Amino acid sequence: MTTTPPDDETRLRQTAAFVREQDTAALLPLLLPGLDGPELWALAAHCRLAHAALLVFPPDQPTLHAQLAACGMAFDTPPIPSVVVRDRLARRHHHDPAELDVRILRPAVLGPGRETREVEVFALTVPPGSPLTRIAAHERTHQHEAHLALEVEHPDPLVLRGLCALLARHDATPDGGGYNPHEDATVLYFTTPADAKAAHRRLELHVRGEHPDILATHLARHHAHQPAETLLHLLTGAWTTQALAVCARLGLADALNPRTATTTATLARHTGTHPDTLDTLLHYLAMLDVVTPDGDGFRLTDLGALLRTDTPDSMRALALMYGGPFYQSFAALEHTVRTGEAAFDHLFGENHFDHFARDPELADLFDRSMAASSRMFEPVPAHPAVTAAGRSPAPRTVVDIAGGNGELLGRILTAHPHLHGVLLERPHVVEAARLALDAAGCGDRCTYRCGDFADVPAGADLYLLSRVLHDWDDARCREILRHCARAMPAHADLLIVERVLPVDASTSLATAWDLHMRCNTGGRERRADHYARLLADAGLELLDRTPLPLGATLLHARRATLPSPTRPPVPTPATTMAARPA
Repeated sequence: MTTTPPDDETRLRQTAAFVREQDTAALLPLLLPGLDGPELWALAAHCRLAHAALLVFPPDQPTLHAQLAACGMAFDTPPIPSVVVRDRLARRHHHDPAELDVRILRPAVLGPGRETREVEVFALTVPPGSPLTRIAAHERTHQHEAHLALEVEHPDPLVLRGLCALLARHDATPDGGGYNPHEDATVLYFTTPADAKAAHRRLELHVRGEHPDILATHLARHHAHQPAETLLHLLTGAWTTQALAVCARLGLADALNPRTATTTATLARHTGTHPDTLDTLLHYLAMLDVVTPDGDGFRLTDLGALLRTDTPDSMRALALMYGGPFYQSFAALEHTVRTGEAAFDHLFGENHFDHFARDPELADLFDRSMAASSRMFEPVPAHPAVTAAGRSPAPRTVVDIAGGNGELLGRILTAHPHLHGVLLERPHVVEAARLALDAAGCGDRCTYRCGDFADVPAGADLYLLSRVLHDWDDARCREILRHCARAMPAHADLLIVERVLPVDASTSLATAWDLHMRCNTGGRERRADHYARLLADAGLELLDRTPLPLGATLLHARRATLPSPTRPPVPTPATTMAARPA
């Protein structure tokens, strides 16, 4: 049977007790076996045990404060953001760092000589039902961020280089690091040798101030220690995609239970698969945290539950799409990179909009895969532009342009009962949206229009463009936005949902989607300033942007207050959305 990891309060108590009891000079040989004599005393002379760190996941801040108080840990300074741990979590879980608000608290404890030490608490708030729950479960089990920190008391560059060299001689390998501007401190992480006697395998040198040369050398050594292993992990990404897609096709998530284990033999009979090979797949899925071993069988995790067919936030269709047609076209990525043309068109002989439109089963799968990302819409009904329309005493209308199955429009109409909606889409999509909005209880406040982008209804108060512009090149985007501008009264708002590229090389889902769009649709993701230019070309002004879940952004625009003298006229040819997917 698997062992349940200790809860956060238990781990806080254990860590505080450890920090209170440890002597620095006695601890160092446990971390670095073989360290003795002059080297031991040299390291102990320049460093002291400063803190032990752990990562916790409270449901809210008052709960965390209560847990700290119960463990006898008081603090009087406000928490500060953690840059290093946030980015490590983002890379480890392929998550947008903007959605990981990791904070640092350092409650003080007294060491054996009554010297002041700390417990470094990294806290990521995870309310019940949060999509971050799976990250919390994984991190509680593996405790990747647990470490001990040695404070370098006199951070002279020569001393720092000497300490790093001493650690290297005793087989401590660089394991990342960074500079935190919020506390003006540099951290250098190391992994201690495999034969270390201490429970903590990660060691931190904590240095006051910014030391860019030392940090750059340290990070270069970190990457030099693991390029082959890193590359192997990257090269096996295709295996992960197919393992998840096969899990979805076989219905494994539907056959598994999150509370009780199911044996491989039972699953093989249920899914008509080869037992021994299925067991291999299940162990691979366990490595991905989709399932978890339990006795002679496996249980479904919260992550794996997203591949079920009966859950409201199911992502099964997305797994089938990314492991199916888009997987095939991505194999022809080289064609896109060499020519700038969509690999999907090259492979299938037509664009994916037309290809899906001719295959009702594939079109339905695509529409359901788009709906799988609808959780990005959750904050939109609370945007000031939406609430202002919803609270107006006069009737207000919101138009969802190419609104697919009406998921976003339905959320807004449900949250604001006085609003009326208009959905503009292709005929077969309109019928599916009508059923969905009727089921949501707001179909009686919605009008349906079949048409293309040239048919945007005029005179409404709020217009929506959700995941539309990234399907098109800049010229078509300008046409779409000009159609919107021409229809919008002076007081109307335009809300655009897209993934926005970062301005630097930071980790971002938008960067991955940019490559995906170019390969499969011929479209692209864009930076915020790029969208601002496209809007300006259409006589619109970007007012603000708001982060959304799943790496998305809500862009808010209105008619420009002054007409642009260089703006080209609205073109007469219509930009069609006849093949626009939901």
